[in-house]
Amino acid sequence: MKRFIVLRALAIAATSLVLVSCTSNKSTTSANPTPESQSSERPTTVAGCAKPDSQAHTPATVAQPKSVEKNLAINMTISTNCGVITIALDPSAPQTVTNMSVLARAKYFDKSFCHRLTTEGIFVLQCGDPSAQGNGSPGSWKGYKDENLPKGTGVTYPAGTVAMANSGPNTNGSQFFLVYQDTTLPASYTIWGKITSGLPLLVEIGKVGAYKVDSATNKPYYAGDGYPVQPVEIKTVAVR
Repeated sequence: MKRFIVLRALAIAATSLVLVSCTSNKSTTSANPTPESQSSERPTTVAGCAKPDSQAHTPATVAQPKSVEKNLAINMTISTNCGVITIALDPSAPQTVTNMSVLARAKYFDKSFCHRLTTEGIFVLQCGDPSAQGNGSPGSWKGYKDENLPKGTGVTYPAGTVAMANSGPNTNGSQFFLVYQDTTLPASYTIWGKITSGLPLLVEIGKVGAYKVDSATNKPYYAGDGYPVQPVEIKTVAVR
């Protein structure tokens, strides 16, 4: 089941959209897929990013926690090929923090790619699916409850927010998104952390842009919602 963000796009006034993840990962592990249009007008890499050495792969099977951990982790460190992103975990979402911590300790996220970047209307980098196709939860996990939802309808998720992607109420799994610029969304996404370092890196990745692959020509082109042009490989994830 696809994990997606249902949004009210700022670029299209008063229109609700459902943006689903890309379904082809042919170019996900390429060093630098360069979309043909505008290729001379913007960079195709972020300074300091190393060439990825991982491959998209079948998600590992991890047992789903049945209860909340007594001692919640307070920080998460995501080491990527472009640098380190640190997150202060929010105890207001205890089940989510528990589940994401269990996955991190099981190395579920290690050697995987952030498979989706949006640069129009909403501004997020989506990660958490080792298959890089947006296909859902690890193994036989069932969705778990939403927590710490913002109040209101269309609300602002501030830059630095870390929230769960989902396919409807209480369908959380392993996929999450990092907000790199203030973004208006429905109040439907569990907020479970805040970026404390690494946000400028995400902004630079957003500037490079996203791409899709034309099914007829197999050539990449710039898109407001697609794979990051600058590949973002998660090397390791640690919690403490």
